[in-house]
Amino acid sequence: MAFKARKNISKISKAVLPVAGFGTRFLPTTKAMPKELLPIVDKPLIQYAAEEAISAGIDTLIFVTGRNKRAIEDHFDSNYELEAALRLAGNDSKADMIRNILPEGIQCIFVRQSEQLGLGHAVLCAERAVGKEAFAVLLADDFLTGSKKGVTADLVKAFENSGKPQLSIMPVNGPDISKYGVVSLSKSGPSISGLVEKPKYAEAPTNLASIGRYVLTPEIFDILRELPRGSGHEIQLADAINILAKKGSVDTVMLEGTRFDCGSIDGFIAAINHEYANRIKK
Repeated sequence: MAFKARKNISKISKAVLPVAGFGTRFLPTTKAMPKELLPIVDKPLIQYAAEEAISAGIDTLIFVTGRNKRAIEDHFDSNYELEAALRLAGNDSKADMIRNILPEGIQCIFVRQSEQLGLGHAVLCAERAVGKEAFAVLLADDFLTGSKKGVTADLVKAFENSGKPQLSIMPVNGPDISKYGVVSLSKSGPSISGLVEKPKYAEAPTNLASIGRYVLTPEIFDILRELPRGSGHEIQLADAINILAKKGSVDTVMLEGTRFDCGSIDGFIAAINHEYANRIKK
């Protein structure tokens, strides 16, 4: 049955940010500090993602956290003692900066993922906070820059036009394609026909990789609940999206800008160098 876009499409007001990972590639730094708080120059990764969501019109940020992630909650909370100390020292600009980490009217919700069972499971943990609304998902490991309106804003706009779940994709040539979820293109229409999680290079259906930005509809939760464990013995979000894609109900938006994989040390260092160079130019 062909997918029919809904007539009354609700505004995307919520974003899920999974932040429960161990960050093992950055040990021993991440033994006690969440990898999402690693700074790109002077701002942590998670703040870039939060700001991207907010610039897309989202006003509720749902953080799916784990053990030893309390520092993320503290980062987005008020710190009256630090603010008072800065003002006493005459550093009003810095005091204003930490007071306004997030704009007024933005709500932060923190949900615990008690066991790390994959990205799909992390998204499922946010179901009660999301409710029956469409929502965005942002992975802070993907540092995205250079998009005029923001990658999430592009996905939200595409969703509002079609009512279909949206994936951000980019071309990846060569063996590295096996590190990603890879889309299969539909023979008719703009929708994709499938999403394969980390295929072998020779078996990848295209060179188009899904990256860490999504807009999803609440039907994804029903699929995730019934989904068997996949790659890595985890509940894979890509497997759930693949089920929707086979129905012709998933569209894609090509990435505008540059992506850095800050889940790796090389990508993290490259992101710092890129952002610092941009600031010097300004």
